[in-house]
Amino acid sequence: MTRFRIGFLSLLALSASAVLVWALPAGAHSTAKRVTTVNVSAGAPSEFKFSLSPKKVSKGIVTFKVKNVGQVPHDFKIGGRQTKMLNPGQSATLRVTFLKAGKYPYLCTVPTHATLGMKGVLTVS
Repeated sequence: MTRFRIGFLSLLALSASAVLVWALPAGAHSTAKRVTTVNVSAGAPSEFKFSLSPKKVSKGIVTFKVKNVGQVPHDFKIGGRQTKMLNPGQSATLRVTFLKAGKYPYLCTVPTHATLGMKGVLTVS
């Protein structure tokens, strides 16, 4: 009877250890894959402006959902990534990974658009 208890307890301890080893990496991966979505309106509140919501994000993967609500073509560039040129009414999705906290400038690359005000800074914490 004593052998049975020791064997059973050893098996139980081994099973619990295996579950913990399996669960720890799963928990670590879930925080690494956190994705934040930022909605970007190009051409709003005026033709040569952007509207971002939210304007501050945490480090990690950020998905920018960009929609041109203006009357002329625009694009959106941030963190070394850029959307295609968007005609009025078109949308695009841009995914950027921010590994460090800081201030990240964004802009429209159409000539003169940034000069006219189509630029800003995203805060990453």
